[in-house]
Amino acid sequence: MISGQLALVTAALFTGAAIYVSFVEHPARMALEPAAMLTEWKPSYKRGFAMQASLALIGFLLGTWAFVETQDWLWLAGGLALFAGWPYTLLVILPTNKRLLATPLGAANAETVALIAKWAVLHGVRTALGVASTLLFLAATLSG
Repeated sequence: MISGQLALVTAALFTGAAIYVSFVEHPARMALEPAAMLTEWKPSYKRGFAMQASLALIGFLLGTWAFVETQDWLWLAGGLALFAGWPYTLLVILPTNKRLLATPLGAANAETVALIAKWAVLHGVRTALGVASTLLFLAATLSG
């Protein structure tokens, strides 16, 4: 079933990107001075948001399609886990993002560092949602 295979691949891509940000990019960013940290975070966030939001939507749609084809609830659960990052981002992470995006590079300071550290913790939830989605899609693939 192509919809399920594509859903699994999409969730794995989302998860891989989220893990990279959480365990590679963010720790490297935290070693920078505040202005450099913010300079790196702004374009990285914008590019990452576009990629991960797209992958989450595509994975949700593919998981829903696989659910309709099979009536296996694991596909729907995996799609919903991936899509849950959208409302989570809009309701929980967006206030932090807005504050960081509004901070001029020359005004970056200890508060900026704290906000970026907070952002990373919040982003960790998206990483966990990606892992959950990937595991649910994998379980659906193996059970079908």
